[in-house]
Amino acid sequence: MTTRWPLQEAKNRLGSVVDEALQHGPQIITRRGREAVVVLSIEEYKKMTGASQNLVGFFRSSPLHNVELDLTRDKDLPREVEL
Repeated sequence: MTTRWPLQEAKNRLGSVVDEALQHGPQIITRRGREAVVVLSIEEYKKMTGASQNLVGFFRSSPLHNVELDLTRDKDLPREVEL
């Protein structure tokens, strides 16, 4: 459940804003009645940005992870090209 917090209330109750973000999802903070920022859990942030995975993790989570690749080089001679 997303909740809107006026900036002054969010400043006074920052702990509550963080707890709500952890338990119930993103919390919107408004400034002068307009949406300004969002407080969300680090897990949700990582899902949105993909920041939790490095390249190795990306390849390990790929659906092609267990596919065997033939990495042997072809020993044929190169084709002839007229210059």
